[in-house]
Amino acid sequence: MTQTPDSPPVQAQELPAFPMARTCPFSPPERYTELRAQGPLVKATLWNGKETWLVTRYDTVRKLLQDPRISSEPPRLATLAASEDGQSTNFRTFVGMDPPEHGVYRRMLTSYFTVKRVQSMRPAIQRTADELLDRIAATEGPVDLVEALAMPLATAVICELLGVPYDDREFFHSRSAVAIQSSTAEETMAAFMDLYQYLDKLVRAKEAEPDEGIISRLVVDQLRSGALTHEELVNTSVLLLIVGHETSANMIGLGALTLMRRPDVVAELKADPELWSAAVDELLRYHSSADWLRRAAKEDIEIDGTLIKAGDSVIGLAASANRDEHFENPDEFDIHRTERHHLAFGYGPHQCIGQHLAKAELEIAFRTLFDRIPDVVPAAELDDLPFKHDATLFGLYGLPVTFTRP
Repeated sequence: MTQTPDSPPVQAQELPAFPMARTCPFSPPERYTELRAQGPLVKATLWNGKETWLVTRYDTVRKLLQDPRISSEPPRLATLAASEDGQSTNFRTFVGMDPPEHGVYRRMLTSYFTVKRVQSMRPAIQRTADELLDRIAATEGPVDLVEALAMPLATAVICELLGVPYDDREFFHSRSAVAIQSSTAEETMAAFMDLYQYLDKLVRAKEAEPDEGIISRLVVDQLRSGALTHEELVNTSVLLLIVGHETSANMIGLGALTLMRRPDVVAELKADPELWSAAVDELLRYHSSADWLRRAAKEDIEIDGTLIKAGDSVIGLAASANRDEHFENPDEFDIHRTERHHLAFGYGPHQCIGQHLAKAELEIAFRTLFDRIPDVVPAAELDDLPFKHDATLFGLYGLPVTFTRP
């Protein structure tokens, strides 16, 4: 039955509160199962009392993410915490633009993230992984796998790609962490400003002396021609730096923990390395580290029997869609799954531009870890591990492991 503007309003106290916390590290919030049973679109209330549509099912999320009547512009979107208030006017990138403007900026970057370009980067990623595993293998006692492998590998890759000094990693790690955690509005904006000022200086340095990194290429190809302004280039650089290391590091930690708990799967992957690609996709689907795909309706949209009115905010729940019955036995971790079109990287015009690079990093990290240290196991119980329940991107703050030194 279609909901119309004349339908009786649902009382605010009847609506579920959003965001919802994960109670199990390997599952989306338990409430997601109930929401999917209610329907593909369910109303919820936010921290500020405003309402939003939650899109719970795989097919409906895909439909909406490619619908031209859906907007990604920040002023239209739901804010999930007080810390997000005011950010939209201070930090604008192509991910917060709608087509056709979005496509103009996206095309400036696509050539740096193609399958062919990523393939050419694999030897360098492998060398970095080998160096990190050399250090880990030589370490006495428990090792934090997030600190020793996940974060440095993801950081080294994005620094090399962008042309950002790796020696500055402690600074932008700390600032990025504050920017994506549930900090106060003042702390969040201060973190973004620190990152902006850092990248502002770096862009100016690249203008004077370009190198082969993406920032320099954008300076030469886009800034000097007037296709990009200095502010746009700095904002784009901030975005790529934050997302480029945080997302991969989160998934390396989550994926390594999952595989350590499944030695049968690791044994199978070692026997048939061709399965690694499918295993990485399954880990991405299974965890859905980036869950909330925020959009808003630019005009009235009727979809799957529900009317979304112009101005309504919409949140596609990737973690819910990836556990939908679209996937056979969706709550099982299955590296032989034939349906691999998950929504961990989003869908439609805003699908993650760096997905091929992320998959390469994950595959190399996992394969190298279990080849070099086959008996690695967690050094803490699952309930004692520090999961990122307070961050926009789900992951682990630390992952202590033990092993027998080779």
